[in-house]
Amino acid sequence: MDAAAAPPQSPPTGRRKRIFITAAEASGDQHAAELVRSLKQLDPSLEIEGLGGSKMAAAGVKLLEETVGKAAMGWRGALRALEASRWMELVSRRYRESRPDLHICVDSSAINLPFARLAKEKFGVPVLYYIAPQLWASREGRMTQMREFVDHVACIFPFEEAYFRSHGVQATFVGHPLFDELPVERTAGAGVGPRFPHAPPVIGIIPGSRRSEVEANLPHLIEVMDGIRREFSTATFLVPTTSASNSPVQELLRGRADVTVKQDGFDDLVPRCDLVITKSGTSTVHVAAWRVPMIVVYRINPLLWELVGRWVVRTRKIAMVNILAGQIDLVPEFIPWYGSNQPVTECALEFLRHPERLAAQREKLDALMAPIDRPGASANAAKLALSLMTAP
Repeated sequence: MDAAAAPPQSPPTGRRKRIFITAAEASGDQHAAELVRSLKQLDPSLEIEGLGGSKMAAAGVKLLEETVGKAAMGWRGALRALEASRWMELVSRRYRESRPDLHICVDSSAINLPFARLAKEKFGVPVLYYIAPQLWASREGRMTQMREFVDHVACIFPFEEAYFRSHGVQATFVGHPLFDELPVERTAGAGVGPRFPHAPPVIGIIPGSRRSEVEANLPHLIEVMDGIRREFSTATFLVPTTSASNSPVQELLRGRADVTVKQDGFDDLVPRCDLVITKSGTSTVHVAAWRVPMIVVYRINPLLWELVGRWVVRTRKIAMVNILAGQIDLVPEFIPWYGSNQPVTECALEFLRHPERLAAQREKLDALMAPIDRPGASANAAKLALSLMTAP
């Protein structure tokens, strides 16, 4: 459907510019909050409303409803669809009351592409998509919606700009927001004393940010942890969690003296690790930002993978660091991960038996991350947002 069929109504003159922003995941809440701060620095008069989480609210967003915590609860099926439908109606009512000058979608394409359509098609509001869906990896069929309902994509990986432009979507690489949120000067392990192999190994375990991911991955990661301890009996484990994952992680690891769990402790715990075993996703880039060697896993039902996953995924590799490296095994990835846990255990043990392999991967991660390891994504995206509001 042609979005031009709904021409934008000119906002009343003399009023302050308004932005509506939508996020539905914990990471989206964080990145949206940084973007809002940058927008406010460029134009303190902006009025910003939206759906999101506590970090967006703290940055100055007037929330119509808190959506991040509800998304983290792991609702599925009809219940989740019903909630999303209610959010659409809520936003639609607000748009009828006062149409914004720009809608910004942050990540979460399942929720945000319908919001983009609502804004563009029904109300003629320009749409900026920040942290776009990874259509180059799967679900490229959604590109039609991107062309029709998104005015501009603020890309967080360098190769995405050319990819979206080649499919008729305006796109600009703005940088990765992770580097706005991390210290510019950072060294893994600085100030923690002797490191492996001159001290017992410290292993990071990242089972996922959602309850469903923890329930799928952590029981098997515990078996891997036990396998590591059988050979390296003094090994300890650090497990950063989110507000959504903390409770199930604590339940599954209760009583273990060899484990430290810390909510919102990623940037405290990961730099202290000699090796991290992490689920696939944005966490792989976050670990790489600290130049900590890793193994990437993602537990999945084998039937689901054979029937759907292997046909949907379009990249040779799934771990983002391996995709950035040119579809090679810069880090070991076990995706899909089903069947025996022994291959993952053995992979971890090989790193610990041969510490020089840890050093080698650390050097490769440093070379990979250096070109994108700089702040500025939020500021660049904010400038792009303001330009869309002033475009003729």
